[in-house]
Amino acid sequence: MNRRMIRSGLVATVAALAMVPAVAFADSCPDPAPGWHSAYQSTATMRTTHAYGRVVTPNDINLNVRSGPGTAYRVVDTVRAGRVRSLVCKTNGSTVRGNERWYKLSHHRGYVSAHYVHAFRAVPWCRFLGN
Repeated sequence: MNRRMIRSGLVATVAALAMVPAVAFADSCPDPAPGWHSAYQSTATMRTTHAYGRVVTPNDINLNVRSGPGTAYRVVDTVRAGRVRSLVCKTNGSTVRGNERWYKLSHHRGYVSAHYVHAFRAVPWCRFLGN
């Protein structure tokens, strides 16, 4: 009886962990130093291995790519829903539906809200200059 309870508990734990999406761990590292940073380090000096993420938007609408990490920045491009994009780094910006994370895209040289991108693995924090 005791062995059956342990095995049932182990099976239930493994089943519960299998249902946790990998995205939940993407933003598990500690927050960067508080405050806004205006000078970003060039992507040429950053690591060349990028994380990837899939764009998921309601009703498959295009996702705006902005010139900075916030909705106040101008739209420089769009990305179609379902596309997988290379993510250089993450930073904090304006809040979109409760999520203040923004991902910097490698080929667009712009930012997208992390609320609409499901990262496949952890994304490193952007490095800042002058602070």
